[in-house]
Amino acid sequence: MLKENISQKNYTINQKFYQLKLPINIDYMIPVNDSVRLLSQFVEEMDLKDLYMTYSRVKENQVSPRNLLKIMIYAYMNRIYSSRDIETACRRDINFMFLLEDGSVPDHSTFARFRSLHFAPCAEKILAKATNFLYDIGEISGESIFIDGTKIEASSNKYTFVWKRAVTKNMAKLLVKITDLVKECEDLYDIKVIYKDTVKIKHVKKLRKKLYALKKSENIDFVYGCGKRKTPLQRSIEKLEEYLSKSKEYIHKVYTCGERNIIQKLILMLHLCA
Repeated sequence: MLKENISQKNYTINQKFYQLKLPINIDYMIPVNDSVRLLSQFVEEMDLKDLYMTYSRVKENQVSPRNLLKIMIYAYMNRIYSSRDIETACRRDINFMFLLEDGSVPDHSTFARFRSLHFAPCAEKILAKATNFLYDIGEISGESIFIDGTKIEASSNKYTFVWKRAVTKNMAKLLVKITDLVKECEDLYDIKVIYKDTVKIKHVKKLRKKLYALKKSENIDFVYGCGKRKTPLQRSIEKLEEYLSKSKEYIHKVYTCGERNIIQKLILMLHLCA
């Protein structure tokens, strides 16, 4: 709203009835113990050669990759994830202006490119360095472990457990299926892999190798989807791969159970991710 009644005339005006305001130094407006200062400090001390290697060249008139990294991490610290929201914060929030170091505000596409093309390939190393730095200066103790906020539904019914006896029983049934499949493939494709009527894991692997060699020699292309007719060779290979994958899963479950007769699926998932 324009002010029409001017009480004093002794100041410089810009355009019509607006006082000219000169830019000020925002550094003094940020508390000394603000987290943005700590963030800026440890990013300055980090070795970011992995980040700079993702660039073919860095233009001088752009915001430096180091400052973009500061802004990205600080935005995540404040639960700002959208590139458009980060751009808005850089225009309105003095802490983001502080990290820009008087530089021009990049547009949202710059933040999006930085996140996907430059930060993502080396994010694990950079965040590990940041964690080590915070541990060295005493900001974190290292005694607690935090996850990314994933919520896991709690349930104590029988389907959340793996029973060793059931796994062993299913494995025995699977071994019978694998034996039958090996004998079937020998008859269908005139392949000899079994000796002395005993099927061992090396025989199964040898059969798998021979089936793929047969596929290559006959130039057979596998088909997928509705209305596609699979060849007998494709069905045999897919069934063999399924049995081998299932066998590997059973072996891992038995190994994880150890001497226990039961184990929770959550513990099993943690072993798989380790």
